[in-house]
Amino acid sequence: MAVSAIADIKQPMCPSRLILEHVTSRWGVLVLVALLERSYRFSELRREVGGVSEKMLAQTLQTLERDGFVHRDAKPVIPPRVDYSLTPLGVEAAEQVSALARWIERQVDAVQEAREAYDEARA
Repeated sequence: MAVSAIADIKQPMCPSRLILEHVTSRWGVLVLVALLERSYRFSELRREVGGVSEKMLAQTLQTLERDGFVHRDAKPVIPPRVDYSLTPLGVEAAEQVSALARWIERQVDAVQEAREAYDEARA
């Protein structure tokens, strides 16, 4: 069923808020950024996205697949082979969060300085 309401992310019932939460969650961002490089099998992706548990990765992939960002390709072979890749919508989302992630990486020193100044002012 399509949502007919006009999206305004500042409104509490805006359907885009949940999508924003999925795309910008810690694991959502890292999965999207990794899949922007290439497709991965589950275990490869878990290694690529360091620190994520199997459960969280599975939940994140399922959520992103449901939202239309990730494609799950299960091949009927033994042992089973499942590959994850981005859909065209997922590529767009990944490019956006990847740009933000790169900006954050460039600003780590400035943020650290701001934190130290804040902490010193309150000490």
